[in-house]
Amino acid sequence: MATSEKPLYKNVTISSPNQEPPVTTKQYRGVSTVANPRGFNLYDLEIIKQDIINHFHIRKGEKLENPTFGTIIWDILFEPFTEDLKELIIQDITDIINYDPRISVNNVTVDSYESGLQVDCSLTYVPYSISETMRLRFDQNNGLV
Repeated sequence: MATSEKPLYKNVTISSPNQEPPVTTKQYRGVSTVANPRGFNLYDLEIIKQDIINHFHIRKGEKLENPTFGTIIWDILFEPFTEDLKELIIQDITDIINYDPRISVNNVTVDSYESGLQVDCSLTYVPYSISETMRLRFDQNNGLV
């Protein structure tokens, strides 16, 4: 290197391709018709949660060209809450949550209360390795709370 030449880089760092990028990018994005303080756009965990809630708002057989999509819970709210029915609900909820590859279900608990059902789901958001419990209430008078 001649004396008039200057090095272009002082330090060059090459990161390993095995490192995962930090979760600062917005991998998933969508629009919700429910306004929140930040507007109608939802990202990442928020949109995944909204997708789950939307799936539970559809009765099984209501979606055109996909009669197996949706839940059976709305059709059985008035049925006696037996152990067989409870197992059927748990299986339906597990199938719905596992339908989305971004989520895995760890545990589902179903309880009845005066006018509906309460479901507690322990979920893991697969892309982020974050676990949390989601509580859903299905009410005979008001719909999903």
